[in-house]
Amino acid sequence: MTATHEPAEPIDYISSLLDQKKYDDIEAYLNSVSRSEKSFLISRLDEDERTDVLTNISTEAAADLIEDLFDDQAADLIEELPVVDAAAIVDEMASDEQADLLGHLDRDTAEAILEKMDPEEARDARFLLQSAADTAGGIMITEFLAYPETKFAKNVVSDLRKHGDEYSDYEVQYTYITTDDGKLKGVLPLRQLVLAAKHTPLAELAITKTIHVTVDTSLEELKNIFEHHNFLGIPVTDHDHHLVGIVLRKAVLEAVDEQSGRSFLNFSGIVGGEELRSMPLLSRSFRRLSWLSVNIVLNIIAASVIAFYQETLAAVIALAVFLPIISDMSGCSGNQAVAVSIRELSLGQVKPHELLRVLYKEAGIGIINGLVLGALIGTFALLWGNAYLGLVVGTALALNSILAVCLGGLIPLFLRGMNMDPALASSPILTTVTDMCGFFLVLNFATMALPMLT
Repeated sequence: MTATHEPAEPIDYISSLLDQKKYDDIEAYLNSVSRSEKSFLISRLDEDERTDVLTNISTEAAADLIEDLFDDQAADLIEELPVVDAAAIVDEMASDEQADLLGHLDRDTAEAILEKMDPEEARDARFLLQSAADTAGGIMITEFLAYPETKFAKNVVSDLRKHGDEYSDYEVQYTYITTDDGKLKGVLPLRQLVLAAKHTPLAELAITKTIHVTVDTSLEELKNIFEHHNFLGIPVTDHDHHLVGIVLRKAVLEAVDEQSGRSFLNFSGIVGGEELRSMPLLSRSFRRLSWLSVNIVLNIIAASVIAFYQETLAAVIALAVFLPIISDMSGCSGNQAVAVSIRELSLGQVKPHELLRVLYKEAGIGIINGLVLGALIGTFALLWGNAYLGLVVGTALALNSILAVCLGGLIPLFLRGMNMDPALASSPILTTVTDMCGFFLVLNFATMALPMLT
């Protein structure tokens, strides 16, 4: 490998290596930097440069690079490549990474790549794609060691030695013992296997009391299992108890992090998953506009309440000062409850049907906080010079805060029960309802007390 002086800016270094066609140096450099640095460098290259890199470094290095990128960024890169090159790279990826990547491609592109892949790899990828991304079947790997219970210890040791190069890429801590028809029988730690007499049947060595999950076990359940057990991986079976894969602890942690990231974007009103500034302009615009457009309608509905009370507002202009305060404070109180419900849903600490329990828990906080906030704003209005104005706005804020906190706790549960994403819709729905109710309460109370306010 030719020695090359690395400039201060990594992107300049990569560009200079591309100009000189020193692909071995590019591969070595990419292998030496962190995941975030790889993502940054790739995002700063143009399409031709990215294709140049991926088609000229080794397929193993290209697969490692794709695995280290964020899903949407990796999908964009693969879509830029000729199908044959894309298939060669996907072939080298771990099975769970293959499924994640192909799941982010459009159906025609994914199918074209699958057609060019190794048939066995393509079969496994198709099997994983049948499961939801947030289930054991969606995040498991199909690279694992399993042997029939009728084999002997010496047979396994011989197979491990014979296929050492192939198995070196596996996450090997255990071998799994199955019946002759592939049903899970137990687990066998490698240390116990190596120390066993060579003619010992695997059926005698297997630990049969084994925790396992099925392909449709949820991410929340997987997270709870790994929190309570110090396992590196858990076997996954189909509904007939056939061993089909392994879920690794690190894969579950990564999936939880990704879910949290998606929830944050959805909570912020960005629809469709990840958004990176390296993505096409129109795609990014659509992800934001799709929810902003809905929000316009919701805000018009909330603001229309004011139109029914124009005369009251015109007579007591001071109300215009307090309307946004009441709306904002109620929304803040409600969004705190939304955040707690979404968090508890993600942790599995609350179920969608527990509406009454959540209502009971949030109502107490709503009453206390509502009375305190109502008293504070009422005192401020009193200092403004009118006790009745203080009573109107204080009562309105107190009642609206109670409503907002209760709704904020319940809406995420209701949406999850309807198989909708609570992070996407909870906050806008809550804001619209609390704005409408806040405006109505203030203006309605003010209308009733109008003689004392003017």
